[in-house]
Amino acid sequence: MPAPLDLDPSPALHFGAGALDRLGPRLSDLAGAGAAVLLVADPGIAPLAARAAAAMEAAGLRVRRWDGLRSDPRAAEIDAAAEAARAAGAAAVVGLGGGSALDVAKLAAAVAAGARPAEDYALCAQPLPEAPLPCMLLPTTAGTGSEATRTAVFTTAAGAKVWAWGEGLRARAAILDPELCVGLPRGLTVATGVDALVHAIEAATTRRAHPLSDAPALQAIRLVRSALPVAAERPEDLEARGALLLASWFAGQAIDVAGTGIAHALGHALGALGGVHHGRAVGLALRVALAGNAEAAPEAHARVARAFGLEGSSDAELAARLPAAFDAFLRDLGLDLVLDANGLTPERLAAETLKQENRPMLDANCRAYTEADLQGLSAALLAA
Repeated sequence: MPAPLDLDPSPALHFGAGALDRLGPRLSDLAGAGAAVLLVADPGIAPLAARAAAAMEAAGLRVRRWDGLRSDPRAAEIDAAAEAARAAGAAAVVGLGGGSALDVAKLAAAVAAGARPAEDYALCAQPLPEAPLPCMLLPTTAGTGSEATRTAVFTTAAGAKVWAWGEGLRARAAILDPELCVGLPRGLTVATGVDALVHAIEAATTRRAHPLSDAPALQAIRLVRSALPVAAERPEDLEARGALLLASWFAGQAIDVAGTGIAHALGHALGALGGVHHGRAVGLALRVALAGNAEAAPEAHARVARAFGLEGSSDAELAARLPAAFDAFLRDLGLDLVLDANGLTPERLAAETLKQENRPMLDANCRAYTEADLQGLSAALLAA
């Protein structure tokens, strides 16, 4: 019998090509007619940000744009966005961009409603403010699924990659418009798609996996497996782009229930120490950990293998074949499997993986890992 689970059905989802053009009326319903709104946008997508602002202004909303963020955003950037929301008298926050922009928007909307800085909410050290500003999110990449989760990832002033979690970080609505992803370069299309795939695989195989996480996770795997190669080769294919946005959404729903595992613990460590893009980092981490995980939980990994397109009747056989299939998929996509060690050692990487901020992911993984095990995985990762 599955464990009891309470889920809020929000955020509301609006999907389809051209959905951005309906942003204004939907946001007016959320924030109020003529309200002030803060638009948090990636700095590299100015034309899309201008289009979004125009859609909101056409509905009578007063828009302040803010783009002072970077990939793997710092806590100070979230605080600056929150202050911009306060200064504008914003009644809502809109996030437009990749996972970093969406995470900044969600957490800034919460921070703006309280008196504490963002770092105080790291690792749930303090409860989030009770009445965050409502938030609407528009992803321009298909990877993190931030629009579907109650998590925001950021970097502290000391350089630690941490997370905040809670109901206050759940968006009120999300717009998935495949047209917003068309200009994404091939490398980022691949890396973000791999991120969604790893989310789905880990959610389907963690100790916390649940029927309510399995269903979206397995569907996300099917969608990424079929759509990511198409989007990588034909970036203007709206059907493939839309399928990837839905995959990212489903994978986000799945990890919101079941969490992630070793690939994210090790991948976060790799990002913190080596500055490796998150999607690539978790893909490479799962590549070296998948065989051990599949051996520890063959039934769950057999379900993943079937969703990935493998056929067979034996769970053990399917689980054993999955790591090679995953590796071949990454190679066919052209994901760079070779890391620049840049001073990294297995010992440093394992120690970073064991830090407090990564412990929940390690604890949720289907297989337990000792420090020696983690050093072995890190050595394999750095030797590839």
